[in-house]
Amino acid sequence: MTITRPFRAVYRGLVYLANSPRTLIFSYLGMILISGVLYSYFEDAELGDALWWSVVTASTVGYGDISPESLPARLLAALMISVMVLLVVPLITAHFASKLIVDSDAFHHEEQEELKENLRRVRELTELLAERAGVTVPDSADRAAAPPDRSGTR
Repeated sequence: MTITRPFRAVYRGLVYLANSPRTLIFSYLGMILISGVLYSYFEDAELGDALWWSVVTASTVGYGDISPESLPARLLAALMISVMVLLVVPLITAHFASKLIVDSDAFHHEEQEELKENLRRVRELTELLAERAGVTVPDSADRAAAPPDRSGTR
């Protein structure tokens, strides 16, 4: 087992979450519920208050009306804030940004293939017309010489 295997698994999981908003939302809700239950257990708080604490902490608002006293609850808060700030919020932002950036004018695969075939046909017809006129058509792979710069050198 290589050392990079766990990191690859985490990366694949993050990519899956980023591309699946439904899974991301369910993961977020699961994190709120689990951390609320854990907070309730660690702090001996009522579940409603613990869930409120979980939502406020996850949103990084931190009203301060409820705060952890025990070490396990404080570690839970630190983990929850870190996960929200470093993973969940960026994944949500990335998902929405990718939806805004999508180019609706981009060609689909079938359209690209049709264009390529049309260009092949135009090339064939151009070569046929050039042959009839006795003119040579430069190969499309030949690159035209770059124009000289202002000093007259290339």
